[in-house]
Amino acid sequence: MQLFRPILPGTTIIDRVVACIGALIGIGATGLAARWILGPDSPASLVMVASMGASAVLVFAVPASPLAQPWPVLGGNVVSAAVGVAVAHLLADPMLGAGIAVGAAIAMMSLLRCLHPPGGGTALIPVIAGVGAPAATWLFPFLPVALNAAFLIGFAWLFHRFSGHRYPRVVQVATAPTFSINDDDIAYALSQMHEPLDVNPGDLRIIATLAAEHARRRR
Repeated sequence: MQLFRPILPGTTIIDRVVACIGALIGIGATGLAARWILGPDSPASLVMVASMGASAVLVFAVPASPLAQPWPVLGGNVVSAAVGVAVAHLLADPMLGAGIAVGAAIAMMSLLRCLHPPGGGTALIPVIAGVGAPAATWLFPFLPVALNAAFLIGFAWLFHRFSGHRYPRVVQVATAPTFSINDDDIAYALSQMHEPLDVNPGDLRIIATLAAEHARRRR
């Protein structure tokens, strides 16, 4: 069990087991639902997008992450797929196109506030498939990408009603009676780290104030 010890703070082994069960149910149900809509004769590659596996890791293992919220999951994958299709039609060399597609996908996701790491994989799919492949058509960002993402979000929402986690994440307000940490304080602290952290600033504020209150009581 030591090999299964979580590396994320605040996570337990039970959380990881729950995440495994959630991913199993979420991906399986998403694939079955998509196949029911697209037809049983549809190729598996057009029923389920491979990058949804990475999205499931975020949605079920770290549902509080800003990168795992519904808009990043849906918007990030759809925007990245559209970028990948555009690059596939503009550039014949898939290796050159791969770099441009991922870089452009990051830029577009950042501009639209839907940064989602699996989007980089989604952008690669049309470029690697090449023009003429079903995954490089202009319908690809919607069917199956948007369809998969929407189902995954829906099943994650349903699953987390029973998992003990909140999804989508709603930041609660917590203030210690001795003093209050505001958003400017958190922004300053994050700027001193000089690293982008996969954490919600509101959650950091809650953690800091609860820790300060615990320290006050301990003293």
